[in-house]
Amino acid sequence: MRYEIIGPLADRFDEVLTTEALEFLVALDSEFSARRVALLDTRRARRARFATGQLPDFLPETAHIRADPTWQVAPPAPGLVDRRVEITGPTDRKMTVNALNSGARVWLADFEDATAPTWHNAIGGQLNLMDALDRRIDFTDPRGKRYALGTELATIVVRPRGWHLVEKGIAVDGRPISASLVDFGLYLFHCARRQLDAGAGPYFYLPKLESHREARLWNDVFVFAQHYLGLPQGTIRATTLIETITAAFEMEEILYELREHSAGLNAGRWDFIFSVIKNFGQWPDFVLPDRSEVTMTVPFMRAYTELLVRTCHKRGAHAIGGMAAFIPSRDPAVNETALERVRADKQREAGDGFDGSWVAHPGLVGICREVFDAVLGDRPDQRDRLRDDVQVTAADLLAVDKTPGQVTAVGVRSNVAVALRYVDAWLGGTGAVALWNLMEDAATAEIARCQVWQWLHHGTPLADGGCVTEQLVRSILAEELAALCEGRDDAGRDRAEAAARIFEDTALGEDLPAFFTTEAYARHLGPSKVPGGRPTAG
Repeated sequence: MRYEIIGPLADRFDEVLTTEALEFLVALDSEFSARRVALLDTRRARRARFATGQLPDFLPETAHIRADPTWQVAPPAPGLVDRRVEITGPTDRKMTVNALNSGARVWLADFEDATAPTWHNAIGGQLNLMDALDRRIDFTDPRGKRYALGTELATIVVRPRGWHLVEKGIAVDGRPISASLVDFGLYLFHCARRQLDAGAGPYFYLPKLESHREARLWNDVFVFAQHYLGLPQGTIRATTLIETITAAFEMEEILYELREHSAGLNAGRWDFIFSVIKNFGQWPDFVLPDRSEVTMTVPFMRAYTELLVRTCHKRGAHAIGGMAAFIPSRDPAVNETALERVRADKQREAGDGFDGSWVAHPGLVGICREVFDAVLGDRPDQRDRLRDDVQVTAADLLAVDKTPGQVTAVGVRSNVAVALRYVDAWLGGTGAVALWNLMEDAATAEIARCQVWQWLHHGTPLADGGCVTEQLVRSILAEELAALCEGRDDAGRDRAEAAARIFEDTALGEDLPAFFTTEAYARHLGPSKVPGGRPTAG
């Protein structure tokens, strides 16, 4: 097979894109690309069935797995024994230092929703992780502030991009390679031994899985990769994000497929809501109120998270809670209200039996740790709390119509404003964006544009009077675009207008695209062949 580097070789990129590492990526692609494509076809077929009114249920063909009480996942790996606080964020140099120093037990080094998939971010992020493990990442920013690693560092857990995405910066036989395999393969190739030497291991978060068969594909990738690189089987560990409605019906099966490599499950709350709208948004019983009102305590979200804890602890796995997205403000009153909400959210999770939880900002680590310390004490987790009291049915997971709340004009504007500003920043290469004291990533932008599509599709009444119409949304979009363009140069205005077109294409059309990121990446962020690329025969 022939591979080619399409993206330009920036400073030190050759340390990541070595011949041996690229040959490893080609081997992964050769072995697994066809299965990946077939599973994506299965996704599309499943979504088409949902459009006809067929709803998901627990799988009868895997009932024997759920009924078998004997199997367990692997015990926690070094560095993943105590996970009471995890911090998430992109792999730029500043975040790498801040996350590792944050006091969290784990850092989710995110190549997915918190990172705009530019070529520089994809390869530069790998270089930052290598430098962090070699303790070469100290730097001084343009303002003269110095960043340096401390002594107690978080365990790195890498989240590669999802199976639906490709990396155009590397072509194999003339086609883009799977972004999942690029992010996973480069990190494993360069950092597995570094992590083992440091007393931990190569650990991953697996995003947006929709079925246990997709988990089986990842497990087979792990087995192949460990054999290829001479790593003992079971060295790799992976936590699976349960952030799609279909995966919620297959939690035990996902743990079973990954059991030798499993590090548990995580409640990916924002993508879960996005998945519900994306799959069932055409049905009136699945219309959700303003995004701010779809909290973790509404019935269908409560069912999902409690089932997750029960499932994990039944199989000896960690259950990790969802993200607190608040960014501490300079306004004491804003902080007081928001931090109390964060505390209450973490208290709910700890009380439900979660073994740890996520935060998006170092300023929230202390609150999360304090809450879980109060419940765990000196114990590393509460996996012994089996939650046999939890009984969740398919109807419970699909009880979206029991969600209280209203759709308001403020909610419509908020969704348009967040989606527009997020996509604008994403086109500029930033994937974690601070908007109105919240850290927004691709998942919240997906919810925002899908809700607008759903409300338009149903002509949803507004609590303030009137209903959601295309004229209303376009009027709001024009106002928000004008505000975003104010004071910008021509390039900045062009980028904002491109973001508005992406919103129109993915929120105002007859059909609802599965992701805004796929087409937007292909049209705007994927690298083109440039001088300095390096065509190479593999």
